[in-house]
Amino acid sequence: MRDFVITVLVLALAGAGAGILWSLAAPRPPYVMTGKGPLLADPSTQALIAADGWFAVITGVLGLVCGVIGYGVSRGGRPLPVVVGLAAGGLLGAHLTLLVGEAANLGAVSVVASGSSVPLVPGPLALTARGVLYAWPTLAAGAFFVLEGVAGYRDSPLRHPFGADPYGPLPSHDIDGR
Repeated sequence: MRDFVITVLVLALAGAGAGILWSLAAPRPPYVMTGKGPLLADPSTQALIAADGWFAVITGVLGLVCGVIGYGVSRGGRPLPVVVGLAAGGLLGAHLTLLVGEAANLGAVSVVASGSSVPLVPGPLALTARGVLYAWPTLAAGAFFVLEGVAGYRDSPLRHPFGADPYGPLPSHDIDGR
């Protein structure tokens, strides 16, 4: 239980840091202030999609790194609590990334549009594609399982030719074929 709790807490702390990074990296959509309130200046803006992309990249890279580190840490002990902690902690970390990133809103201070006389203000940072919340836990557990599979194959007796000594040299033949 200790390995699970430590894994979840470490990933939650990483999620808070990732939220600050996402807030700094993601662009803000431009809004125009009208009498009825803010209105999206350009409905075809790519800033909304770019914010989702930056979230996926940041949490995906963290997922891969956490999976590799989690595998390395659990190599000598029990891997099940660590891999379950990677999945649960990755999901918690992604949600904290979203909450901290939206709350911090550290990106662009002003938005400049060429040829526009209307003052534009940067909009809030938001996530429109909620599916990217699963990038972190999926890639963390996936990296763990890939590394476990490679190590399991490397240590497997099925890898060696039938009847050959797995720890000795393979039989060699002379040039004449004898």
